[in-house]
This record gives sequence, C-alpha cells and structure tokens, in this order.
Amino acid sequence: MEWFRYFLEATVHSPIDVVTGWERAWNAGDADALAALFAEDAEFVNVVGLWWHDRSAIREAHAYGFATIFTGSVITMGAPRVRMLGDAAAVVQSRWHIVGQIAPAGEVAGPRDGIFTFVLERRGDAWITVAAHNTDIAPGMETHINTESGQRAIDYRAL
Repeated sequence: MEWFRYFLEATVHSPIDVVTGWERAWNAGDADALAALFAEDAEFVNVVGLWWHDRSAIREAHAYGFATIFTGSVITMGAPRVRMLGDAAAVVQSRWHIVGQIAPAGEVAGPRDGIFTFVLERRGDAWITVAAHNTDIAPGMETHINTESGQRAIDYRAL
C-alpha cells in the first residue's frame, strides 16, 4: 500500500507538474516519490549515458545516488517549456541547477547545471513520464572528444 501513497502524491495533473514533482522528490532524497513520476516501463538516460529501462531500475539508481553522492543535495528546476504532441502526449524540458553533490574524496563538489527532457503520456486525468533524458551543460563547450587520456569537453571555435 506504500506504493499507492507515492502514486497519489506524485500524480501529475498537468505536464508541467512533472518538473515540480521531480524537484520535490529530489530535494527530499525520496527515490520512491521520484519513481512514482514514471510509468512501469519507462526509459531514463542520465547525464553520462546510463540507461535504465523501467520504474524499478530508475528507483534503484536514484536511491543509490541519494544514499551516496547526492545526500543532502538541492536541485532547483527552471521554468518548464511544454510542447504538446496532440491531446495525449507532451515533451517537457527544464533547466536545472544542483548544489551539494559529494565528490569522490568526500568534499562538496561545485554546482552543476543541465537540461532535463521528460516525455509524458496522458492516462485518464493524469500524466505519466514514459521517457526522460538528463543532460549536463558544459559551459563554453561545444562537444565532447575522446582522447587517449579520456573524454573531455571542447570548443572547436576556440582552437
């Protein structure tokens, strides 16, 4: 019955509600509430390309993050942009800003910014996320390049 409580709290009545739901769940460090925003068979790609294929995997990955690198972190979601795809689907995008991530040595890392894309489907009177993609913003950079020493962000215009 616990799952039902999360579903009711996370019900998205408008596509833009997914953004406030994400922010609220993240800032509470609540992987169950976060997962309730997603369909059972949802897809999620994170900032480094890890790809989870269902609500359970999305929940597990975020529970791990909240217990380790994102303990006490705070995300601020920007104003959402909504593109309706007919009456039963929408794409919602929002910039985000996060502070309080924990670095590998245990110190607080610097702030990060990114853009979230949610794809939603209307089911009855509610909306549910069927796919999401999270992207970091690399300020002043144009793309990534792989080298022998690893991947790094670069700006071809500055070369």
